[in-house]
Amino acid sequence: MPTVTSKEVRLKSRPEGSPVAENFEIASVEIGAPAAGFVQVKNHWMSVDPYMRGRMYDRPSYVPPFQLGEALQGHAIGEVVESGDPDFQVGDIVTHMLGWREYVTGPKALFTKIDTHGIPLQAFLGVMGMPGMTAYCGFLEIGAPKPGDTVFVSGAAGAVGSLVCQVAKIKGCKVVASCGSDEKAAWLKSVGVDEVVNYKKVPDLLAAVRAAAPQGIDIYFDNVGGEHLEVALEVARPGARFAECGMISQYNATEPVPGPRNLVYIVGKSLKVQGFIVSNYASMQGQFLAEMGGWIKDGKIKWEETVMNGIDQAPAAFMGLFSGANAGKMLVKLV
Repeated sequence: MPTVTSKEVRLKSRPEGSPVAENFEIASVEIGAPAAGFVQVKNHWMSVDPYMRGRMYDRPSYVPPFQLGEALQGHAIGEVVESGDPDFQVGDIVTHMLGWREYVTGPKALFTKIDTHGIPLQAFLGVMGMPGMTAYCGFLEIGAPKPGDTVFVSGAAGAVGSLVCQVAKIKGCKVVASCGSDEKAAWLKSVGVDEVVNYKKVPDLLAAVRAAAPQGIDIYFDNVGGEHLEVALEVARPGARFAECGMISQYNATEPVPGPRNLVYIVGKSLKVQGFIVSNYASMQGQFLAEMGGWIKDGKIKWEETVMNGIDQAPAAFMGLFSGANAGKMLVKLV
């Protein structure tokens, strides 16, 4: 049977603290032609996302841990190059969870055909993919925005946070955003964010957020945790809603991290604090794709991408997530 040679990225060792290059290895494998009911896909783009750090621990979670010596997994989009099933034709564009490799052969159930409607392929790993749906569902379902609400977004220049900011503006909210550079702050202002705090420059994060939202906040969309969460609790108005999406400030911690000192506000301010993962809202995918696609066509949504080229750069792209190296969605281009 004909084969193709494919590079893949494997987990060589489990990170202790921040991931380093030595935790990964690049291997070459021979990928066989697809049998009946299987398809072979050449990946064009792959995604790296903060949640993947949790899968590098050997502990139970909502998804199984990555295994040492095996290829990592993640969202990818590619093209069918050979098919053993009549439901898939050569040239079909598909999304799947077998990223971190150049080619993959697998059963057809692992692949989803998409019609891009002229939207760039990589957008289906970002604004039209998991990050976009995370922002859309978490903000609308948990945040329950009303016109005039004040929204505070941490990690606001990332793939999820930047979309939360824009959806909040579409819904008539005032948006206060936190990010880590003046360049990211300028981009957020360019898409309509009302107030931006560069948390790396302000001497007092609480004072800066209070100045940006003097009347307090009604919704907090959390991508960072830690000090940002404590500040949000402090400035929350009675009845505020907290959508707890991520806590990237703690993902590489080697010791237990102290919780916010002001959790008592959850009771006194009657706060709604709810964690979530995007799969909680799988039933909303059709609604999300239709509405987000419409906003994109109407020019209401913009996004940034940080692109690294080649499978060999995938570990560096992933590690860059934890140092703020990305503006918007971090992607690896494979072709």
